[in-house]
Amino acid sequence: MATEPCSICQARASVMVYDDTSKKWVPLKPGQQGFSRINIYHNTASNTFRVVGVKLQDQQVVINYSIVKGLKYNQATPTFHQWRDARQVYGLNFASKEEATTFSNAMLFALNVMNSQEGGEQVALGSGAHSGSCSALLCSASPGLRVPRSATPWS
Repeated sequence: MATEPCSICQARASVMVYDDTSKKWVPLKPGQQGFSRINIYHNTASNTFRVVGVKLQDQQVVINYSIVKGLKYNQATPTFHQWRDARQVYGLNFASKEEATTFSNAMLFALNVMNSQEGGEQVALGSGAHSGSCSALLCSASPGLRVPRSATPWS
């Protein structure tokens, strides 16, 4: 029996990327300004995590990003966090400090799990890692939060 990925965290944020040409943060998808519902999903069968963002306005998937071992996550300000891969730098501009903290606690949890697999480096969890929307980092805590079908994060 396959297990469905479940959300370990939910927050509201604008999804951005850094444009090297203009040296500015821009929406990930042109014309997609405004807040999205950002979830970190945990696939317990494969022990993998994804960041999936869905626009609040039209339910379009704006980000579907696999969290990988060794990812560098930076809390640039209390409400703006970022990470990079080989292609670009991603940023989340959160609606509040509380939502940013909630998300960062879940991201640090995911990175800790990923980095501890096969003897990787441990990432310390921030204080309050089990508070707010991430009160229980177990799928049973949020049974109603499912990966949007249009995201198809695990293929």
